[in-house]
Amino acid sequence: MAVTTSVPYRLPEKASAARLGSAAASGVMRLTVLGATGSVGKSTLDLVGRTPERFEIVALTAQSNAQELADLARLHKAKLAVIGDESRLGELREALAGTGIRTAGGASALVEAALEPADCVMAAIVGAAGLRPTFAAASQGSRVALANKECLVSAGHVFTSAVARSGAELLPVDSEHSAAFQALAGADPDSIEKIVLTASGGPFRNWTHEQIATATPEQALKHPNWSMGAKITIDSASLMNKGLELIEAFHLFPVSVDALDCIVHPQSIVHCLVSYVDGSVLAQLAAPDMRTPIAVALAWPDRMIAPTEKLDLARLATLTFEPPDETRFPALRVARAAMRRGDTAPAVLNAANEIAVKAFLDRRIKFLDIAALVEDTLDAAERQGAICPAETLDDILAVDELARYLSEDKLSGY
Repeated sequence: MAVTTSVPYRLPEKASAARLGSAAASGVMRLTVLGATGSVGKSTLDLVGRTPERFEIVALTAQSNAQELADLARLHKAKLAVIGDESRLGELREALAGTGIRTAGGASALVEAALEPADCVMAAIVGAAGLRPTFAAASQGSRVALANKECLVSAGHVFTSAVARSGAELLPVDSEHSAAFQALAGADPDSIEKIVLTASGGPFRNWTHEQIATATPEQALKHPNWSMGAKITIDSASLMNKGLELIEAFHLFPVSVDALDCIVHPQSIVHCLVSYVDGSVLAQLAAPDMRTPIAVALAWPDRMIAPTEKLDLARLATLTFEPPDETRFPALRVARAAMRRGDTAPAVLNAANEIAVKAFLDRRIKFLDIAALVEDTLDAAERQGAICPAETLDDILAVDELARYLSEDKLSGY
């Protein structure tokens, strides 16, 4: 089945006072950060700490690092701190004793944190664990700064439909999607010819197929430009990350699958290019620092100061571009095929990739086995009739669980 377009919700052209509530009236944004101890969460709080008068921290969450969560909650005077691993709740409570900061633990508490009244929720919980909290955040009808890929990759249509129903304001935090959002600036869909996301090419850009086949986790984790968590760094090395981002873009922007593409840009300065029907191409440029797209999501439609490196194009001198090689990097091909297949294929892709990346990091499979295991899982899911339409989050989570089971089952053959 060839997918055409799927955007029940258009990204906002400007913020409204009604949606931002007290933030618009007082100049202070009530902010919740889901995944506060991760890369995006810490970058968000770094920005907050530089202009604390602009923010009131409602809630901070983490999965298992109770001490770091407590430290961040103290530093930023959070009202609530939630730990996903309920067995660490005692540690969190002890660390925050006497502060007046409320504490809670467990998966349901993460959802409750997302439902705390806030002007903006930074949704930065990595993986399928972030689905229910981010859906809950969207139900508030305020701003969701989206850094959780799974909401769009695994549950794209279901999530954007939920956002449309609630009237929430959705702003992307991935650097490429933030760049596209800025370059599109509310353009008429009929005027858009193509959206091209850029990829650094990762640490193996110039490696041969034979060299890539023997790559170690240590080598794959040495990203040339970005500082990210282990999972997304491996995805970047395999170009699976770019495939996942194409799926996200399909659900974010009003274009067809055929109007989405990617290009390798080793310098990671240009983050997206938008081609228009009149021949114009608009690009967004910035140093490779996640604090730039985070600042856009927090301050839009205004701009806020971010302590990022300022571009000096004369010093850079040269920006280069090249097509991606789907022979050496088959994960991109597999992701594109899942995007075209549609329905729950991207959910299977995402779940299988999480299992495969962990297996690679645990040295159970080789680097190129990541794409092979994902493709095998997609085939198995298709045979079982699991690639089908989904209407609810529970539908998506059931497919996610099945895909993980199928992937684990197939690992023994590698």
